Amino acid sequence: MPNRLFQGTIHQMRDYIDRTVGVIDDEGRVIACSDPSKLDSSREHLALDLSEGHIFVRDGYTYQPLDSVQQPEYSVFVEGTDEMAARYAGILAVSISGIRQYYEKKYTRGSFIKSVIQDSILPEDIPVKARELHFNTEMARVVLLVRIVSASGVPVIDAIQNFFPDKQKDFVFPTSEHDVAIVTEISQDVESKDLEKLARSIADTLSGVYNTHVAIGIGTVVVGVKDLTRSFQEAQAALEIGQAFDAERAIFRYDDLGIARLIYQLPVTLCAQFLSEVFVTGSIESLDQETLFTIQTFFENNLNVSETARKLFIHRSTLVYRLEKIKKLTGLDLREFSQAITFEIALMVKKHLNANPAKY
Repeated sequence: MPNRLFQGTIHQMRDYIDRTVGVIDDEGRVIACSDPSKLDSSREHLALDLSEGHIFVRDGYTYQPLDSVQQPEYSVFVEGTDEMAARYAGILAVSISGIRQYYEKKYTRGSFIKSVIQDSILPEDIPVKARELHFNTEMARVVLLVRIVSASGVPVIDAIQNFFPDKQKDFVFPTSEHDVAIVTEISQDVESKDLEKLARSIADTLSGVYNTHVAIGIGTVVVGVKDLTRSFQEAQAALEIGQAFDAERAIFRYDDLGIARLIYQLPVTLCAQFLSEVFVTGSIESLDQETLFTIQTFFENNLNVSETARKLFIHRSTLVYRLEKIKKLTGLDLREFSQAITFEIALMVKKHLNANPAKY
């Protein structure tokens, strides 16, 4: 499709530029030319020059890549090596770039998927566009949303793209200044832990190789293109909710958020009222970091006093003393299951309020 659009533009240029002009792809194949006899001819010997990403002269022609990146997808060429040839090449590059952007926005699979997940295409238009693009709508896919927490200046989207080289099945594109969406095709029997491993691999590579720290939200696996919107929204929610309740983590799976999803949707006024009913005013603020870590470890070890003491490298009686102190401060005995549940929920509610100070 873009080849025909390019050829149409080149054909019109023939009436205004008295030289042979055209477009070649990244393999050096002539895909559009004012001289029809040169169509489909190969100039693959130009690969090294094209990879430089800037204008150059070779074999009596001036070449101008459309992108200043390694191995640009398209380049224009103009017969001649003089200054006028360079000017023609620049004008032609601008024209072809505009056509390419229009095409990619309207017709490419990547643009189609982006419009689907951002809910900017009518549901009834999705199957029509999918057929036009020969896009398989019934494959299992999942959306991951990568949020840049801190970056070193390296183009993050290019680094992420290295994980997903198949541009016909996997799609990587920015959705905001700090977010990059990944829509990847997977098998229907993939397990959640495999998705977490993939996300962890991306995060670790970006951190270790590119000195870029990210958080990643994972939506649920869906079958059918229409449901990609839901998977994207879940990935967004996983990031928002996960970071609100545990800012130290980097990977958040929507189906693993548990009660945090419910708490996050509660009005902050209701949350504040709940806290005031559970805790004596100021008691939760009086808990220092060591005490909070003790509580967290106690919960992680299923309220087992002996096991928690072993993990904390303290005597059992020391832990019992700390639990008694917490009971006096808050009125809740964490050794009682129901009261421990109330305490854990209250801590999560407190984190929710801290994440929304403007509303509290």
